[in-house]
This record gives sequence, C-alpha cells and structure tokens, in this order.
Amino acid sequence: MEEFKVLAINPGSTSTKIAVYRNNKSVFLKNIKHTAEEIAQFKTITDQFGFRKEIILRELKEAGIDVNKISAIVGRGGLLKPIESGVYEVNEQMKNDLRNSIMGEHASNLGALIADDIAQSLPSAKAYIADPVVVDEMDEVARIAGHPKFKRVSIFHALNQKAIARLHAKSLDRRYEEMNIIVAHLGGGISVGAHRQGRVVDVNNALDGDGPFSPERAGTIPAGQLAKLCFSGEVTYDEVKKMLTGKGGLVAHAGTNDAYEIELKARSGDAKAKLLQDAMSYNIGKAIAAMAGTLKGKVDVIILTGGIAHNAYLVEYVKEMVGFIAPVAVYPGEDEMQALAMNGLMVLKGEVMPREDRKSVV
Repeated sequence: MEEFKVLAINPGSTSTKIAVYRNNKSVFLKNIKHTAEEIAQFKTITDQFGFRKEIILRELKEAGIDVNKISAIVGRGGLLKPIESGVYEVNEQMKNDLRNSIMGEHASNLGALIADDIAQSLPSAKAYIADPVVVDEMDEVARIAGHPKFKRVSIFHALNQKAIARLHAKSLDRRYEEMNIIVAHLGGGISVGAHRQGRVVDVNNALDGDGPFSPERAGTIPAGQLAKLCFSGEVTYDEVKKMLTGKGGLVAHAGTNDAYEIELKARSGDAKAKLLQDAMSYNIGKAIAAMAGTLKGKVDVIILTGGIAHNAYLVEYVKEMVGFIAPVAVYPGEDEMQALAMNGLMVLKGEVMPREDRKSVV
C-alpha cells in the first residue's frame, strides 16, 4: 500500500491546529494557543500570516516531522465567494481573495495561504482547501427572502456536516450521494442543513443570519424589533453586529458561551438555565422539522453532531420533537483535522478530483 503523508492546518481566532496523517492514521496533532497579546500586535488577520507559518514549521521540526515527505497540505477554507462542496486546489485568485478579505476577515482565511506557501517550498506537495464555510449548493427557491434587498446565503459548518454525513452513510454501506440526510451541527454556532443526495439544498446562515440561537449567536430574531432598536439611538452598528454574533444567544441571556455550564446549572435546578436549555433545544428541533419539509418528508436519517451533542438532555429533547420524521443518529464532537486530512488523502488516492475553477453563485 502506497504511503501518503498529509498536513492539515486549521487556523482559529486564538489558536492554530495542525495535524499530520500517515494515510488514515494520525501521527501528530498539536493545538497551538495564541495569547491575546500575541494577536493584538497585528492590525489585520492577514498580517498574522508570517507569525503563524513560522510557528507551524517550528512545531513540525520539534516533533521530528520531515516536511519534505509531505504529499499534500490541506488548509481550512476561509471566507471566499460561494462555492460548491469539494476539494479545491489553491490558486492565485483564491489567495488574492483571501488576502484582501473580500467576503470578510476570519482566521480561517490564513489556512489556504499558509498551506500554499509551505507547499511551494516542498518537492512535490500541493495545497488544497476542503468544504469551507461558504459552500453553497442551495436550491434557488431557498435563496429568496421576503424583500428583494435581502437574500438568504449559505454559511455553515460544511466541513463537519459533510464529513459526518459521509461517515454515517458509509456505516450503512450506502453512498452519501444516494441519501437524504438532515445534519444539525451544534457548537458555538448552530447550523441545520438538508442534504439531498449529496447536496446541501437548504441551510441556515449560522454566522449572522438565521436559525436557532446558539451559545454566542442570536440566530433568527424578530425583524421589527431589530429595526426599531437600530434606529433608537441606543446602539451603534458594531454593537448590533456583536449582538448577532459573539454576544448573542446564551452570552446575552446568561453571560456565558459555555453550553456545558448552562447544562450543569439546569441539572442543579436553576430555572432560568433550564428554560434557556429547553429553548435552544426547541429551536433546534423546530429547524430540523422545517428542513424535513424541504426534503418533502423523505429523510433517511437525522444526525446530531458538534460539541453540544454531548448533552444527553438536549439530545433527548430534540429526539422527542423529530424522532417521528426519521431515525436520529448522534455523533458528539467534531474532528475537523481528520476531515481535512481525509479530503487530502482522497485526492492523493485518486478517489476525488480537486476542483480548480471557482464559479461564484452570487
């Protein structure tokens, strides 16, 4: 069996995760934490490029990893123009879009930039991204909002949703592309996607758009009340943005973005914590049921994944709401590093062809 080594790079706001896989096996995993002081010295996220790259190379060297033997590098895809699901080879247009943050600033924008820069210095490695958050396969009818100045957009946990859906299909000896699946990713943000035969035809904008509220995001909120607040003179534009993402959800209601803390308080009899946990569970169940409608009731399985799927109470609450639709499978947590590496491995094995051209659907 031919041996391949894949380096996965996942830059986050306060950390950079790296992993090296030898075929299917992880041989190195490191979560590099960055202090607030380290990050504060850079004006923009793009400015952090050299800092993060050098740390990655240093950690690989200290671990005894020979980078010259790496066959592929897969970076976490950043905020690009909407693209279809798949593995994309990093190219100049992509790098230019990420450097200039055309769709917004996010630490994940550095994934492709660092991957490509390291790959350029290696004998035979190429750089890729896989299933970035901007994966867009939505049906046209799902894009229409209630006013022509607004449009529903696809921003969700595509990497984990796709990986878990494929994993579950494989466990049933079925192909992901032949199944109808609803996946709910339950983390700092919550996304609920309708996967129809390999395409996510509808999903909520889990960043700042709609859907269930989450530990730090507001999700769908009453539009009229929001409009009134915006013109009340009480808040600035930046403050409203923070209310939607970062200081919404559990943070706004309870002062914490730790869903486990709310779970423990609810268990100990805290009435407010229990109500919040129930409300979040209720909204997740309602969103799943709505996605069943987009699939015309033909749902093979509902999958709950992400860190909050460790909460047995929440899982049971949601199961009671949606169990009549289809069987519910639970995959607590997420493994984005493995998902990135496995996408790279599939390319190296010739199981999938990397995409090169990015066709914008905006």
